[in-house]
Amino acid sequence: MKTMQLAMWGLVGLLALAGCGREAEGTAAGRSSGRPAVAVEVVTATPDSLVETVPVVGSLAPKRQADVRSEVSGTVTEVPVTEWVAVERGEVLARIDPRETEASLALAKAELARAEAGEARAARELDRGERLRAAGLATQQNLDDARTEREAAAAVTAAARAQLDYARSRSDKAVLRAPIDGVVAYRGVNVGDYVETMGAPPLFRIVDNRLLDLTVTVPASRSSRLAVGQNVQFTTEAVPDQIFTGKVAHINPTIDETSRTLQLIAEVANAGGALRGGLFVSGQVEVGVRRGVLRVPLVALQGWNVAAGRADVFVVADSVARRRPVEVGVVVDGLVEVTAGLRAGDRVVTRGAFNLRDGDRVTIAGGTED
Repeated sequence: MKTMQLAMWGLVGLLALAGCGREAEGTAAGRSSGRPAVAVEVVTATPDSLVETVPVVGSLAPKRQADVRSEVSGTVTEVPVTEWVAVERGEVLARIDPRETEASLALAKAELARAEAGEARAARELDRGERLRAAGLATQQNLDDARTEREAAAAVTAAARAQLDYARSRSDKAVLRAPIDGVVAYRGVNVGDYVETMGAPPLFRIVDNRLLDLTVTVPASRSSRLAVGQNVQFTTEAVPDQIFTGKVAHINPTIDETSRTLQLIAEVANAGGALRGGLFVSGQVEVGVRRGVLRVPLVALQGWNVAAGRADVFVVADSVARRRPVEVGVVVDGLVEVTAGLRAGDRVVTRGAFNLRDGDRVTIAGGTED
């Protein structure tokens, strides 16, 4: 009897527990079905063009600049230009005391006049010898000697003329002129200074900033994508909030063994003069364009495994959010390439995903669905 009572009480307990379990399940189900819709923002995945780039860093330098030295020694008598002023090609930068060069020029002119007089005399003697020889009054030897004298006199005249040209050249070089259009970036001479000939430090440096060379380094692993003519975009802290462009002009044929990098030079037009030689820049070389690429904002990714190139996103359909694994590629301007897991037209959650669970109802609060 007691055994039957114990068994009955055990059965009642099991039934009570089962009832409680069903009640708990019903309560949980009620809570799940009663979860309010989550407000999210979405963006519609649409095919886009993706510009592939290679990051670069480097510095700018003027493409054309010239150091001006003196080719004659002497005392500087005039310096009509100052630093940082624009000059044109041929403009006078400085003058050196011309007295020595002018004296040499006058002497060369006198020597030429004397040589020309000697040549004229030899020409007259040759003409007279030819007439005498024709009349039988001179020997062939006399005529040959006259011709030799004439040729020697012509050679002396030619040498004197060359010496005069040299003296004129030295006289011209006593005036230092700008070899290119540009700006006087450096002036190292003043009136009264004595300057030496070639080999001495430069007296002036003229810089033309209208066209700059951008020399940048590229990791060797990315060098195969580079080619002459590709566009380069870069920025510099000296001119914030402005993007500059150039074109690849030269590529070094060898990789630096120490840094494992490749150097290239891009030409940059600087008509506005905002850039200067010596500035450090960072940017990218545009190495190609891929079309029909699906991209979504980077903030849409959940649990991004950068090394594996995998992540999750929430895709909204019929007001329900579904968690979906995707494969991702490169990130450009805050947008990430999705290589697998999405289709064009999918609506991807960009804001509010931290509150979402797979299967949650959602309301679209904003974003872009076009």
